[in-house]
Amino acid sequence: MSLIPDWLDQKAKEAEQKTKAKGSPKPKAEVIQLPIWTEIERAIPNHLARSSLFAPIAKGRRKQHRKTPLVSRSDALILFSGDQLDEADCDVWMQALHEARQVPLGEPVQINRAEFLRKIGRSKSAQAYRWLHSSFERLSFGMLSIQTKTYEIGVTPHSRLIHLINGFDHDPAKDSYILQIDPRMLKMFANSEFALVNWEKRMLIENRVDLAKRLQRLVATSSDKVQRYSLEYLKEVCCHEGRMRDFKASLQDAMDELERLNIIQNPIFEMSTQGKEQAYWNRFK
Repeated sequence: MSLIPDWLDQKAKEAEQKTKAKGSPKPKAEVIQLPIWTEIERAIPNHLARSSLFAPIAKGRRKQHRKTPLVSRSDALILFSGDQLDEADCDVWMQALHEARQVPLGEPVQINRAEFLRKIGRSKSAQAYRWLHSSFERLSFGMLSIQTKTYEIGVTPHSRLIHLINGFDHDPAKDSYILQIDPRMLKMFANSEFALVNWEKRMLIENRVDLAKRLQRLVATSSDKVQRYSLEYLKEVCCHEGRMRDFKASLQDAMDELERLNIIQNPIFEMSTQGKEQAYWNRFK
């Protein structure tokens, strides 16, 4: 029979448990980080790469979007609010993601402005700095909701819309920006649902630059060697508002440019089995 009162024995056990808990290592917090890709590549989520979020629009023709449904495949519903984004903004965003992949999502990412401009193929100048700042503003203000078969962000009233960049600060002393990427961005990269764009080849595009860059992203979203897209779809997803014959001529130039850089092979126009004109090419392996 124990001579220690029950209440005192219980106190002793609780104290022992607290001592053990203090000595036990705390479980490590889960690190939420983008996949790691190589230096010669840049990554972009497939659903965004396929959509009209970034488009080869003419200079000075940005539209204002407010919960606008983007052109996308039937397996994704994307609503966007903000200034219309062009292909140069896409370069900025892909490079920002490239820098952010090295740190946990949500943590500050410091980028040197001059080096950043160099990596996206632009020379350092006062005008280039102003343009870069405006691009980061568009990416920070722009927000979207996305619903796919495997995930959704910002769809329900209890889920915030997601910004492409969660704001940024300028540090004049270091000539750098400090930005953050929303940790929920990782959902868009899950299950390898992202395209890897050859950055070296992208920086070598010279003819029909914006349209060729747009096609390069589209090519990268599929591993299929043979790829076909209707001209109607391509015109719509590129936000081209002119005549089809003018778009087709520009598209031919852009396909020829991608063939020159060994991104695609044998690009042609052909009729589909439904009697609709389409672009055809082989993806270069």
